[in-house]
Amino acid sequence: MSKVVIKAENISKQYRLGLVGTGTVRDDLKRWWYNARGKEDPFLKIGEANDRSTKGESDYVWSLRDINFEINQGDSVGIIGRNGAGKSTLLKILSQVTQPTTGKIYTKGRIASLLEVGTGFHPEMTGRENIYLNGAILGMRKHEITRKFDEIVAFSGVERYIDTPVKRYSSGMYVRLAFAVAAHLESEILIVDEVLAVGDAEFQKKCLGKMNDVSKGEGRTVLFVSHNMAAVETLCNRSITLRDGLISEIGETSKLINNYLSQNSFSNRKISFESIDDAIGNSNVKILYAAVENASSNNLDAALDVYSAINIRFQIVNLTDDATLSIGFDLKTAKGDVLFGSGGKFNCAVNQATDLRCQIPGNFLNDELYQIHMYIHTAAMRQLYSNVELLTFEVQDVKRETGYLGKINGLIRPQLEWTLNNN
Repeated sequence: MSKVVIKAENISKQYRLGLVGTGTVRDDLKRWWYNARGKEDPFLKIGEANDRSTKGESDYVWSLRDINFEINQGDSVGIIGRNGAGKSTLLKILSQVTQPTTGKIYTKGRIASLLEVGTGFHPEMTGRENIYLNGAILGMRKHEITRKFDEIVAFSGVERYIDTPVKRYSSGMYVRLAFAVAAHLESEILIVDEVLAVGDAEFQKKCLGKMNDVSKGEGRTVLFVSHNMAAVETLCNRSITLRDGLISEIGETSKLINNYLSQNSFSNRKISFESIDDAIGNSNVKILYAAVENASSNNLDAALDVYSAINIRFQIVNLTDDATLSIGFDLKTAKGDVLFGSGGKFNCAVNQATDLRCQIPGNFLNDELYQIHMYIHTAAMRQLYSNVELLTFEVQDVKRETGYLGKINGLIRPQLEWTLNNN
């Protein structure tokens, strides 16, 4: 019989928007007195669901609501959901970084967490000191940490900087060491958030392999949050889908991923703003317009056919003092596989709108859901802006009427030239 190591009972988490507190010292003391006696908070209102697309009327919002599940020892569980669904909040509660508003979490065993870049490390301490600090927090003795030390450093690849304060590490180095510490120290439960996306592709693959070994080889429990559906499907045997702070589904990973992608397969092919103040971006650049346009039709609502060319268009405003910008995008499948990247260096006049256009030829993309991840750097490759899921679009084989009705295999489907030679 499988051993339950994590159990959530009616977990809910509520946040108050704006100012923290009741507004007066008297009411704060009253809240403290009620909580100390185990009574319900008299100022706790019934808030709204965590729907970011609407303004709402309440000052309170439920990040999570009525969460119930059990996780067995040795399970690898993926947490799936859109941004704002409550995934990171749930992991913080499980890691005891924050407490639930209502409900209880029961865990058996030590928990190692990798939630955000910077969590669990003291910036003034060296990498070596932080390894021992994290081991001590998990209840390990010094000789036990020392036995694992060389393995941690070798996996992280930061041996040259191990006696340097971690505040001087790049985000990639930080994540490498943090993951190595969390995965190698002796914990029964490993919790990993989307933070692995900071690492390069080689290290991500290395991390997934290690988590697979931790779960299947060592019998430890892994909870994994990622927008990379391919990684979730590879690693996790079970998954939980969150939607607006509620559990939508619990079950077999492949089935949940297919359901999640089909339910979120709407196209967000265009964003457009009238003014710079309303446009998305930051103090370096603003994006006034971005769209995936059908090259064979002026109708943005027309389906994107696999046989037709596709125009990807951006209109940006350069707010830096550098007229040369490096602009590009990654084209990803909805499961997170990078199909290709494209970009270049362009002369973008300062404080003026610049139009950029890139064309993907017809007979290249397969019928699939795709995402545009845009990035903008200086000519010296200092990052100015990046946006995950800037655009989402779906390519369809609208002309197929007879013959094979299934999807043609592969991420791409180029029309290749064939010849016949009977000699």
